[in-house]
Amino acid sequence: MEVVICPNAAEVGRVAARKVAAVCRAAGPHAVLGVATGSSPLATYAELAKLVAAGELDLSQAHAFALDEYVGLPEGHPQSYAEVIRTTVTEPLGMKPSQVHVPAGHAADIDAAAAEYEQLIHAVGGVDVQILGVGSNGHIGFNEPVSSLASRTRIKTLTARTRADNARFFSSLDEVPHHCLTQGLGTIMDARQVVLVAQGKWKAAAVAALVEGPIAAMVPGSVLQLHRFATIVVDADAASELTMSDYYRTAFEHKPDWQHFDRMN
Repeated sequence: MEVVICPNAAEVGRVAARKVAAVCRAAGPHAVLGVATGSSPLATYAELAKLVAAGELDLSQAHAFALDEYVGLPEGHPQSYAEVIRTTVTEPLGMKPSQVHVPAGHAADIDAAAAEYEQLIHAVGGVDVQILGVGSNGHIGFNEPVSSLASRTRIKTLTARTRADNARFFSSLDEVPHHCLTQGLGTIMDARQVVLVAQGKWKAAAVAALVEGPIAAMVPGSVLQLHRFATIVVDADAASELTMSDYYRTAFEHKPDWQHFDRMN
């Protein structure tokens, strides 16, 4: 696991985007991205859009798979993740809508929709780089605490804390769905590379537990400690509870030039 501590949230977006872009270039024109929603990755998507606009990155033939979707929202609902991904990923990054996939949270048969989503990821060769945020309770995707570390795409019940955190995107807490369809931790771990971003002091405890705590189902994101190529990009506030922060800064500063993805054009 590599931890990159940035001075501010804007730099988190820039550094994370450079890492994602480097993986996509290496994977070729048919790269497969895993994309998260929420506020954490928005700066990363904005920086990726700049690279696309500048001709430094071409995602026109790439695939993307969203991490999750609410269950029960009608198609086209403005807070459905299908709509969020359309406006923050598909259109700004110049991707083909037919190659951007979101779990079918509106499906009549949720179990079948989950199985089909797993099969679709497998059919395109798996995810090259998975973009993640982390919830204040340590969840990634919508894998809430006590999720199986080997779980696959399935329906999950959201905790009261997650619903409260997400209420800011709705008119009221009552409108936040109780269930979601989410990629499992095992599904996420299949990605060849992972880039997790976090900003703000309210994420500091979750980041510390994810990076430096024991691997435990109570902190689902801690499973990333077992991933071969996980890059954790955080701002100074989100890093404020890390014990080894000085080491992470030193390690990143003294990387060999050929490993500095953030300096690539």
